[in-house]
Amino acid sequence: MNAPRSPRIACIGEVMIELIAGDGNAAQLNVAGDTYNTAAYLARLGARVDYVTVLGRDRFSDRILAHMRAQNIGTEAVTRHPDRHPGLYAIETDATGERSFTYWRSQSAARTLFGPDDRAPEDLLARYDLVLLTGITLAILAPEARTRLRRALNAWRDGGGKLAFDSNYRPHLWGDADLARRETRALWEECDIALPSVDDEMALFGDPDEAAVVARLKDFGLRAGALKCGAAGPLDLGPSGARAEVAPATKVVDTTAAGDSFNAGYLAALTEGATPMAAMTAGHALALQVIAKPGAIVDLD
Repeated sequence: MNAPRSPRIACIGEVMIELIAGDGNAAQLNVAGDTYNTAAYLARLGARVDYVTVLGRDRFSDRILAHMRAQNIGTEAVTRHPDRHPGLYAIETDATGERSFTYWRSQSAARTLFGPDDRAPEDLLARYDLVLLTGITLAILAPEARTRLRRALNAWRDGGGKLAFDSNYRPHLWGDADLARRETRALWEECDIALPSVDDEMALFGDPDEAAVVARLKDFGLRAGALKCGAAGPLDLGPSGARAEVAPATKVVDTTAAGDSFNAGYLAALTEGATPMAAMTAGHALALQVIAKPGAIVDLD
C-alpha cells in the first residue's frame, strides 16, 4: 500500500532583507519575513512548501531566491517585478531578548502581489492543499488585491482547501484600526486553522484578557487551531479547550519569529496526523529553539 501523499503547502506574503544590528557599526544580513520564516521551518521539518510573493530583478532579489532554494522552499510561485525591490528591516534587541524593528517596505515588490500586473490567485491556489496567510500579508496588499484573494480563497476552500490564518497585527501597516478589525474578522470567520497570539488579539479587538479573546473567537466561528499565549503555553481552540503543558524557556536571546516558528511546528505536526495537543507541544518546542538564538531563521538542534 502506498503511503499517503504529504499535503502541498503555500505560505503567502512578503520576504525581506533583514539587518540584525550588532555592536558599534556591525550588522548581520539575513533574509526573513513572518510567513517566510514559517515556510523555512516547515521545509526543515520535511513539509512540501512553496512561497508565494513578488520580488524584483535586482541582486537582493536574487539573494532571496537563492536563500529559498537553500532552504528547500519551492520558488515556482514567485513572480518578479521589473521596477520594484524587496523590503528591508532592521532589528535591535534588548537585554531580555525583546526586539524593536525599523522598516523600509512601503514600495516593495511584494505590495503588487495579486495586483493587475500579477497572476490571478484562483489559478495559483488550485495547486495547494493548505495555505498560510497572516494579517501582515493582508495589510500590505492593495484593497482590490485583498478582495480578489479572499474571493479566491472562499472558492478554493469550497473545493476542499484548508486555510490557516494568523492575525499577526501590526498597527503601523494598517493605519486604520477599524479596517484591520474588519479584515481580520472576515478571515477568522473563513479560516479552517486559527493561529492567533493573545497579545495581538487584545491589541486589535480590545479584549481585556485571554478568556475574552477565546470567547470572541468562538463567536466568530473558530473551531480549530491554537491560541499562542507566550510563557503560559498555547491553548487549544478546538473542542478540548485545553492548554498544552509545555516546558518554560530557559534561554531567551531573540524573540523574533517565536510565533512564526510555532506555526511551523504546529502545522507540520497537524498535517502528519498529530493530535491538536501534540501539535501545540511540537510548535512550542520549536519556538523554544528559535528564541534561544539571534535572528528569525536559525540552525536547529
